[in-house]
Amino acid sequence: MFIIEKISHVIFFLFPGSHLQHMNPGNDTQISEFFLLGFSERPELQPLIFGLFLSMYLITVFGNLLILRAVSSDSHLHTPMYFFLANLSFGDICVTSTTVPKMLWNIQTQSKVITYENCITQMYFFLLFAGLDIFLLTVMAYDRFVAICHPLHYMVIMNPRLCGLLVLVSWIMCVLNSLLQTLMVLGLSFCTTLEISHFFCELNQMIQLACSDTSINNLVMYLAAVLLGGASLAGILYSYSKIVSSIRGISSAQGKYKAFSTCASHLSVVSLFYCTVLGVYLSSAATQSSLSSATASVMYTVVTPMLNPFIYSLRNKDIKRALKRIVGDPGT
Repeated sequence: MFIIEKISHVIFFLFPGSHLQHMNPGNDTQISEFFLLGFSERPELQPLIFGLFLSMYLITVFGNLLILRAVSSDSHLHTPMYFFLANLSFGDICVTSTTVPKMLWNIQTQSKVITYENCITQMYFFLLFAGLDIFLLTVMAYDRFVAICHPLHYMVIMNPRLCGLLVLVSWIMCVLNSLLQTLMVLGLSFCTTLEISHFFCELNQMIQLACSDTSINNLVMYLAAVLLGGASLAGILYSYSKIVSSIRGISSAQGKYKAFSTCASHLSVVSLFYCTVLGVYLSSAATQSSLSSATASVMYTVVTPMLNPFIYSLRNKDIKRALKRIVGDPGT
């Protein structure tokens, strides 16, 4: 949390004039803080919520750190697939660390306040790392496509230079998108309603709170969702359509199972991620409830990053072998 505060000071040092634009037209009072309403106003539920989210956060960080440790320490895992998996684990740790610690801090201190600078910074990094997860899932789908459809040329196509370039391009696209969205929010004016019906500063919630014209912000937000999210989903669907077509061409049942098992974990993660994201927006559109949207958002911001290490380790013999070596299993 202290790191986020330091970074927020850097952002507002680079863009000092933007904060001064957020003035209340009625009394020229500068907006300095928002209130994160979270999930419940009932005090008796706060310890339960705190314990639940603390447990999920610790499991997420510990599980993904184990994946990072396993990939870095085992030479058998120095392949493109596990290189992308390590980057996904890093992104999962970051996207969860952007939101959950602040919520836990607010529950512990019985405060709902988040400063304007920290709110903007939190929104920026959430957009960055959530977008990075989406791009990495797309890159991993392409990796599985090459592995199954072009197995003889896999190491030639997925060479270290291309793998590094794919991750670098993913970072650049996500940084540019989150920077654009954040700078556009900095141009908005906020009046009297400063309560965010969420457990973190989510972009759509911030735009809805503004009292100035948000038509351009909404347009850019939806265009980014269509161009980046839609293109990523289209890439994943195209890759798996080719994978399914290639697997159907395999004559033996054992060969089909072996080919499918190489992408089963990734397909499970993709399905979990996109189903929860679609569930969030569909439930939000159906109920028009901010609390319902916040609760549904837990699925892809907390639950999915927590489950990813289990999905990739339970059915993956290489990961399980590396993890046993880390914990010192004498049988390995």
